Amino acid sequence: MHTRIYMIRHAVSPYLPGQERNRGLSQQGAADAGRVKEMLKNEDIAHFVSSPYARAVATMQPLAEEAGKEIELCEELRERAFGTLDREFGDEELLVAIRRSYEDRHFKLDGGESHKEAEERAVPIMERLLREYAESNIAIGTHGNIMAIIMHYYDKAYGFDFLLSTTKPDIYKLEFDGTRLVKVERLWEPQPGLK
Repeated sequence: MHTRIYMIRHAVSPYLPGQERNRGLSQQGAADAGRVKEMLKNEDIAHFVSSPYARAVATMQPLAEEAGKEIELCEELRERAFGTLDREFGDEELLVAIRRSYEDRHFKLDGGESHKEAEERAVPIMERLLREYAESNIAIGTHGNIMAIIMHYYDKAYGFDFLLSTTKPDIYKLEFDGTRLVKVERLWEPQPGLK
């Protein structure tokens, strides 16, 4: 028997400076959270774990409610910190920094978190879940960067280009034999014209 982890990247959330932890979903994001529920409600998910950020919780909340389950919040699954919160980064600057962090796992912007640092806080949570809930189905409410970092740890094919290919929301079913990743399947099907 395999353990299955459903990585649920959060739905669209309007960017609000200084509200990284608390910003919720857009109208489209809330509608997509309903689609996530419909797609996964028959997957027999027994455990729900999430980043504490509001947008990650809100994306999986309808599914957890459908299953009658509580969501365990894990601070270690929060999104990767890119830099100090007192300045905004342009999209191009962030993309360059993120690409570089896959080439040099110790690289980070001032006040930010390296790939290695984010991996070292998040992967032990995955390992704990794989031990404690072996041979069951687990949903994780997550973010693009930390999801890619976790998946990259288990399979180097999931790197920077993979991260760029993901959408909001997105769903990946990871099958593990013990702590060895044996299969990845993308379940989310984006609607035409939406990213």
